[in-house]
Amino acid sequence: MSKRRRSYESGHRPKYLAIVDGTPESAVALRYAGRRASRVTAGVALLSVVPMPEAPPILGVGSLMEAEATEEAQTLLDQAAERMRALAGVEPQTMVRVGAKADEILKLIDEDEDIAFIVLAAGTGKDGPGPLVSSLAGKAAATFPIPIVIVPGHLQPEEIDAMA
Repeated sequence: MSKRRRSYESGHRPKYLAIVDGTPESAVALRYAGRRASRVTAGVALLSVVPMPEAPPILGVGSLMEAEATEEAQTLLDQAAERMRALAGVEPQTMVRVGAKADEILKLIDEDEDIAFIVLAAGTGKDGPGPLVSSLAGKAAATFPIPIVIVPGHLQPEEIDAMA
């Protein structure tokens, strides 16, 4: 059960959550989240999730793999934050988590009662909208704790800007 949202209460401000994973869909979602947040004076939270290492914990190999993946994720977040500042004038909150992507997204939403929307972009390939959109907006949509904004992945930047 998710905490009650406090986004619009005194002392709070709504946030758009976007997932940073380096995919083209992620860039579309980031653009929409930043432009929309700028327009409605909301905040943005950027999350990158690193999967748990599959290597056995022998000689610290798993820890080393996790550290390298976390460093790569932080680099992606730093680049995304810079684009967000340049594009929309928004200073995003950034965070890296380790675990299963859907689980970590839900944990963050539960912990941060100001997150009001999650922004995802649908993939444009023949494989469907992508695993994140499929898992969060598919079966889980009826019980998801906040609205899910799905941006069509084929939209051009000026189309996103006009809608956001």
